[in-house]
Amino acid sequence: MFAMYADEYRHSMNAVLDRGAFILQSENRDFDLALAKYVNSKCAYGVANGTDAIIIALRAAGIGPGDEVILPSHTYIATAASVHFAGATPVLVECGSDHLIDHQAIESAITSKTRCIMPVQLNGRTANMDEIEKIAKKHSLIIIEDAAQGIGSTFKGRAAGTFGVAGTYSFFPAKILGSFGDAGAIVTNDEKLGEKISLLRDHGRNSEGTVVSWGLNSRLDNLQAAVLLTRMKHLDVEIARRREIATMYQNGLGDLSELFLPPAPNASPDHFDSYQNYEIEAERRDELKKHLSDNGVGTLIQWNGSPVHWFKELGFTVKLPKTDALFSRCLLLPMNSMLSDDEVQIVIDEVRHFYRP
Repeated sequence: MFAMYADEYRHSMNAVLDRGAFILQSENRDFDLALAKYVNSKCAYGVANGTDAIIIALRAAGIGPGDEVILPSHTYIATAASVHFAGATPVLVECGSDHLIDHQAIESAITSKTRCIMPVQLNGRTANMDEIEKIAKKHSLIIIEDAAQGIGSTFKGRAAGTFGVAGTYSFFPAKILGSFGDAGAIVTNDEKLGEKISLLRDHGRNSEGTVVSWGLNSRLDNLQAAVLLTRMKHLDVEIARRREIATMYQNGLGDLSELFLPPAPNASPDHFDSYQNYEIEAERRDELKKHLSDNGVGTLIQWNGSPVHWFKELGFTVKLPKTDALFSRCLLLPMNSMLSDDEVQIVIDEVRHFYRP
């Protein structure tokens, strides 16, 4: 992405370097405002990374020792680790056919210690939040969203990250809205919660610089804020291109019975997907992966092929057969806005050749 907008990036970074403005300066404030406007949230706070974003959101919401947080096992380890380092216990559940948290599994995992549901808005898709909100209301639970892969996606017109008391984002370079290093953010419509988030990210210091509580050092670097402001100018174009590629995959591969594809861009009026990733399920997945690699097409299996509940060293003993089955079949096909139509067609042709030689 650097080469596409190199001059803009250099200009924005040089403006920071020329002023020596590195910590909580105008770019940081401007990015907070731009992000809040983009997702239609009252408040946004840039932080050092997506993991810190979850930890801070949990702590600001009062989640800590003795509390349980329900989240899907199909996520990066950082989601569960954040719960752990907030002092709470991560409770892992199944994902549904859309690869997002299964709302029925949430209900069955609730105990007297449950305080929070943490949907992971994965692959650029927002979960069916109607069902999750019903469960949260029924059991008096809060929702904090891990929308690290969700930026740009919506459910019934509402942006990923804006359904719960807080939503968190990662701007790791591989994300649709990626920085040139680690970066993250938290959004909330609760201004009192926002005040706590602001204190927690900056050593407990208030707007006058006075320490009024314990806090962390997790401020969004101002250089990264400048980069993200530049990236935001092109975010809608980026997402539009990803949706075009998703349509090509649907048209080119949708008839193969050996594959299960993500929902197409026009599959549901309730969902607007930004296609952070294009995660399929495939019969003979490992053979397909090798065939594609042998023919110059790179693919990935998320989380290095391991859902969180497989990390037995961390004490997880839960059995999740649906997630186990998914991880014998799931695969990420190439998905980024720099792919040409010809390159996408090569991917399609090679997949088809594997199943229909």
